[in-house]
Amino acid sequence: MSTQLPATNSSGYNTPDSELESIVPIHPTAVRRPNYITVQSENTVYTDDHITAKYLNRGADVVVSDGQFTVLPTVKPYEFQTTRKVGKTGLMMIGLGGNNGSTLCATIIANRHQIAWHTKEGIQQPNYIGSVLRASTVRIGTEPSTGKEVHVPVSDVLPMVHPNDLVLGGWDISGLPMDKAMERAKVLDYDLQRQVKPHMALLGRPLPSIYYPDFIAANQEARADNVVPGTDKQAHLEHIRADIRRFKAENQLDRVVVFWTANTERYSDIIPGVNDTADNVLAAIKTSHSEVSPSTLFAVAAILEGEPFVNGAPQNTFVPGVIALAEREKSFIGGDDLKSGQTKLKSVLAEFLVNAGIKPLSIASYNHLGNNDGHNLSAERQFKSKEISKSSVVDDMVDANRLLYKPPVVGATGKAAKGEHPDHIVVIKYVPAVGDSKRAIDEYYSEIFCGGRQTINIFNECEDSLLATPLILDLTILTELLTRVKYRGEGQNDFAPLHSVLSLLSYMCKAPLVKPGTDVVNSLGRQRNALESFLKACIGLEGNSDLLLETRIW
Repeated sequence: MSTQLPATNSSGYNTPDSELESIVPIHPTAVRRPNYITVQSENTVYTDDHITAKYLNRGADVVVSDGQFTVLPTVKPYEFQTTRKVGKTGLMMIGLGGNNGSTLCATIIANRHQIAWHTKEGIQQPNYIGSVLRASTVRIGTEPSTGKEVHVPVSDVLPMVHPNDLVLGGWDISGLPMDKAMERAKVLDYDLQRQVKPHMALLGRPLPSIYYPDFIAANQEARADNVVPGTDKQAHLEHIRADIRRFKAENQLDRVVVFWTANTERYSDIIPGVNDTADNVLAAIKTSHSEVSPSTLFAVAAILEGEPFVNGAPQNTFVPGVIALAEREKSFIGGDDLKSGQTKLKSVLAEFLVNAGIKPLSIASYNHLGNNDGHNLSAERQFKSKEISKSSVVDDMVDANRLLYKPPVVGATGKAAKGEHPDHIVVIKYVPAVGDSKRAIDEYYSEIFCGGRQTINIFNECEDSLLATPLILDLTILTELLTRVKYRGEGQNDFAPLHSVLSLLSYMCKAPLVKPGTDVVNSLGRQRNALESFLKACIGLEGNSDLLLETRIW
């Protein structure tokens, strides 16, 4: 039998062990490795409470005059302070009983209790494959005697919550118990469902959620049997805040991450005087304004409770007033929309083509899927939210290469004001028969040397929820970590928290939310590099460098 975790570290019930537990080892992505890295440097100081590291942020100021570029290198010193203790963390999901929510709960339980199961291929052990933090590595240096690069799991660079220790809960407009919700989702192998069913039953039913029919597809009404009554949005806000407080107190939590993984909503209209400032958003909630969406209500509840909120769907939950409220309350927010398959590949391939000097002329993307997400997206207004989040993924890569694409025309309107872009179309269709197995077809049509043309076609079949679930874990774990990181610049006496908008979550999001007034980066490589560089900076290491100077010189 495997060793049970001490009660102080375990968030789950002491439920029956797997019948295969004794013969299947813990997967490397689920292993615990405390205090894995120590940096010995004058720039890095370890105490019982903190890791404090000095960091030089190197950049460059560029002045353009008459077509001449003058570059002035800059160096700004910072210090980062990371609290070493990982507090007991809860994850409250809106959409707990959906495909993503039920799959996440079941797979954490399988990992927590080392439940293996039979498939037609043999015995399958639980793991966290697909998690950037748990299943990918980062280069930290070279081994002196061999000159070989040394890589460690990303999750070992700084103290992070182990996914097995997350306390799980949340809301859903469907009151189906969690074991039944898992069966309804039809995502996991039967033998795994059979073994985790008693554990899932202990989670009970989701808390009643907020349901405003105007924001999601009409076809979801049949599921809405577990809703907070009434139409008073201020009362709904107080109800959700009380749920968060009670969940935190009953489970003795240090931190709760509130996560939207429910249905895609339609876009909210941005109306001056309604949702453009923090005070106006709060006033709009008090008057139950029609453009206050459920997701915005949950975000405001989390912000006012001082708990981070992550939006895993494409709608504009973070209207300007919500961002301003988060800044005012010094709360943390992040999103938008989980980037799991087609869009992630698009951000890589489009960047590859443009960086290779090839000019994509059109990108046509088609999807069909049969889960409840696809059912909801079959409605036009909900699809529009998804279309917007998927369509912006190539913008920054195009803007970075005006050799290939004409720049914006000053004073112009329409397309000319944005500059030349590839034609880009996104289609999503609901096909019930394929269930959670999503099909994505992409065509990249590009201009090559001297008027030539190139066409790349990609067919991608993936299990939607099994790609999305690890991203929810990554976003939750990284969000919790970032609440423990503070910084100070030159001349500052006290450490301050990071900005409220956690743009370091961009790697996992289709439409990254960024600090107001700053540019969005969609390039997957740059997003990954930023995350790695930040984690390294927090322990006093330089960012990634592929110069490998020692291999270029005598």
